[in-house]
Formats: sequence, C-alpha cells, structure tokens
Amino acid sequence: MSEAQAISVFIIARDEADRIGRAIDSVKPFADEIIVVDSGSRDGTREVAERHGARVIENAWSGYGPQKRFAEDQCRNDWLFNLDADEAATPALALEIETLARSSALVSNPFWQVSILDVFAHEDGPAPWAYGYIQIRLYDRRAGRFSDSPVHDTVRPPEDARPARLRQAMEHRSIRSVAFHVEKMNRYSTMQALDMAKRGRKVARWRLLTEFPLAFLKAYVLRRYMLYGWWGIVISGNFAYTRFLRIAKAYEGDLAARREAGPQPRV
Repeated sequence: MSEAQAISVFIIARDEADRIGRAIDSVKPFADEIIVVDSGSRDGTREVAERHGARVIENAWSGYGPQKRFAEDQCRNDWLFNLDADEAATPALALEIETLARSSALVSNPFWQVSILDVFAHEDGPAPWAYGYIQIRLYDRRAGRFSDSPVHDTVRPPEDARPARLRQAMEHRSIRSVAFHVEKMNRYSTMQALDMAKRGRKVARWRLLTEFPLAFLKAYVLRRYMLYGWWGIVISGNFAYTRFLRIAKAYEGDLAARREAGPQPRV
C-alpha cells in the first residue's frame, strides 16, 4: 500500500462547544491536521477544540466564504477536507477517505463530493429517508477553492470539472432546537437579503404570496419531511418561513431604497 496523501481538515466555528468535539473526533482517522478557525466564541469552543486535538486560530467573522478561504490558507497541505462544527463524518465515510488517501484514486480527481444528511436533535443518526444535499468537501486547493461570497460557501471548481462522488455520507445536526432554528433563520435570511441587494437582484412582489406555501410543499413532499410525522410539519413550516423572510426582507430593502431616492418624475 502506498504512503497516504496528507489531508488537512478545517472547521469554522463560533459558540459550538456542544458540537465541535464530535466533528473533530469524526475526522481523526484520516486527518493529518485539524484546523479550527474561531470567530469570537464565548462558550468554551476554543478549549473544547484544543482538548480534542485541533489547532485553533482566531479570526474576526467576515462571512462564510471569506472565513473558509482564510481557513484554507492556514492549512499546511494542499488536499483539504471541510466540515462545519454541526457536521460529522460517519465512521464509514472516515474509513472510505482514509482508504482513498492511500490509493492513487484520490489524485485522479481534484474534487470529491459528499452527501450531507439531516440528523435532528432527537435522532441518533439519519433516518433512511433523510434529506441530503451534495457538496464538494474533499478537494485539492490548487485546482479550486471556496467562493468569497459571504452567504454561499461552496467550493468553485473550473467549469469543465467533473467531481467524483464519495459513497458514504456525512451527518448534519443543524437544528439544536426550534428556538435555535428561529434565531438562525432570522440571521441567515438577513444575510441573504443583503447579498441579493448587493448583487442587484430584484424580487417580484407576487412572491410574497407564493413563497411560503410553495416552500412548505417543497420541504414536506420533495424533501420527504412528511415521513417524520408531526415533526415534519414543524421543520417544513420553519423552512418555508425562512424562505418567506428572505423575500420579505428584500422587499423591505426595496421600499427603503425608494424612499431614499425620493419621488420619481413622471414621464
């Protein structure tokens, strides 16, 4: 068996003391180093991360994309694996990456996607029907890096890239509680609305009527949240409200801009 390709793992975090230990421990089987970039935690996140073997670096929050690009620059290896503090590699995924790193297959493609599955607070692991999204999380930074968008933190490969797919999945424990989710979706929808305004993206007013019901149906049916029973109603409603808030805040910004511009002359 050939010598393993060294992989750096990086995590951005703030006030994640209750979850970051799981994230760090989950990647130890294949990580040559684990970097945590903290942006002002006050709950002991730094101490927990260091206790679990990570190197912690402080950096003021600059948005999701810029923060992850800063974290990339702190890594000593070119092959990187990214996960968030509320995520964890399953043992099967960790073994797959550890095995992959010892083979020539890893370097045959600079971009590797992974399926990231929902796990809720009352669950030990993802349900068989759990919704998952697919992202590039294992990659060679010489071929592509995270975007610098403050909201959309995704690896940007060249247009002609054909990412490979890891067979095993990662777990995503995004929602600590309903109260936590409400705070998160309020904060994130504000960032989304500001990003839309910055890019000059306008939102049709009729979407104020359609965004919530269509988003609810998308979550309840297409994301299969209906299979969670009553809990599916809760998370579908929260998802839909997040989408509505984004549109409402964008419209609010349009109204404020019109007022600042003053009355427009009639043609």
